Amino acid sequence: MALATKRTARKTDSTGKKAAKNTAVKGTGAKKSSGKKTVAKPEVEPVVALDAQVLDRLFDTVQSRRGTDPALSHSARLLSRGRKKIAQKFGEEAVECLIEAVAGKPAELVSESADVLYHLIVMWVDAGVTPQEVWAELRRREAMSGVEEKASRPNNTGA
Repeated sequence: MALATKRTARKTDSTGKKAAKNTAVKGTGAKKSSGKKTVAKPEVEPVVALDAQVLDRLFDTVQSRRGTDPALSHSARLLSRGRKKIAQKFGEEAVECLIEAVAGKPAELVSESADVLYHLIVMWVDAGVTPQEVWAELRRREAMSGVEEKASRPNNTGA
């Protein structure tokens, strides 16, 4: 059954503080009973958080392909073509991702999103950027609102 919507349930922890728990809501259909429509209660399952380790492993794999035979590895082939071609390929994948999002095709959006992440990692390897640097920047931003974060950037034009 496909995930229909997300909602946040509040749960009180042992200190009495409210803690957010992300959940996904399955099913939104109505049930019929004796000719009268009643809304079915949705099943609720926990949403699995992104496992950044899969991206770390992909980074390690792409990095291990640097300098290897381009005929044997797609990553090696991309890296051998240089930064301009790597950036061009990333841009193409990002556009394909946007097209699927606008077209309302979730399965294709998922596939294209994976392509975007892969090509972003190839770009990181080429530029000498590590996932840990990106995760640290995300942690820094997590502590502030999006408006604050954007205003804190150098040369912010407010756009």
